[in-house]
Amino acid sequence: MLKLPGLALGASVFPVGGRGPSRLPPTRSYTFPWQHAGESLTLALHRQPAAGDVVLYVHGATFPSALAVGWRMQGVSWMDDLQQAGFDAWALDFAGYGDAQRPSAFAGETNAGSPFGRYDAAAEQIGVALQYIRRVRPEARIHLIAHSWGTLPAQRAVIQYPDRVSRLVLFGPLVPRDGDPTGSPTETWALIDEAAQRPRQRTGMPEDLPTPVDEAELDRWCAAYLAGDATASQRTPPSVRIPNGPSADVAASWGGQSLVDSALIQIPVLIVRGEWDHVTTDEDARRLFDALRGASDKRDVKISGGNHWLHLQPRRVALWAEVRSFLGER
Repeated sequence: MLKLPGLALGASVFPVGGRGPSRLPPTRSYTFPWQHAGESLTLALHRQPAAGDVVLYVHGATFPSALAVGWRMQGVSWMDDLQQAGFDAWALDFAGYGDAQRPSAFAGETNAGSPFGRYDAAAEQIGVALQYIRRVRPEARIHLIAHSWGTLPAQRAVIQYPDRVSRLVLFGPLVPRDGDPTGSPTETWALIDEAAQRPRQRTGMPEDLPTPVDEAELDRWCAAYLAGDATASQRTPPSVRIPNGPSADVAASWGGQSLVDSALIQIPVLIVRGEWDHVTTDEDARRLFDALRGASDKRDVKISGGNHWLHLQPRRVALWAEVRSFLGER
């Protein structure tokens, strides 16, 4: 395995399917250590290299980057699109997801202790990832795209490391609400099966409209999701073990806690979401927009025809175009 300073570089296989170019852009994977609570865990970065600005994607609460920015529909992924536009496209798997290492607390069936992988720990992981990317691309501007729960650690990382990120995209961001503060999980991890993931293509959509993607595509995605956890088939029904920290953060945020101070962000910020996004409603987007008082530029874009899974739906191309335009500005 080829070594870079502080990094291991190896082959990576992101899910491929559907129609598309016969020559797909190469994906490289980097692994590096992250120290947490006395344990050394291996994180994973995936890259489709180009000579332009760096773009780092961080995923949400329940599935890793390969099932999001790396997922190819009709032969093209969001990472492919970024690379073809000249961006050096990267994606991070947080500890406990995808190609990153699972913590020791995930071993066995005992599920005691506090929720693993909360936003502050995830922000540390983003900071380490940004540091390593800077080693590989010492002169390039670095931009950050975050989805869903991932927008919490992304904002915190931008605040903690203000010199490492030039532009920030908050896609379907999690915003504090005045809700019931109860119901936060207390276990370390959770199990998510196909029956929990599949309906999310429809959440928030009008009932009289068809599901944005067909059953064959949903089957393919769900199969890849379950295949990402080597222990999934050992359970009935098959399920993926994920950190419970994000669920605790969602409960806290929607229970009225402001986990990050968005006013401290000073770089340009794009809020982008689908019109049926139940995680980022119009009211949520307005509160976040107003909270970004220190941002040098801020925008709120709502895209028709999609929900919280807009990046896995036909209108994803509009999402890609808006993000490309924003990140390409000087």
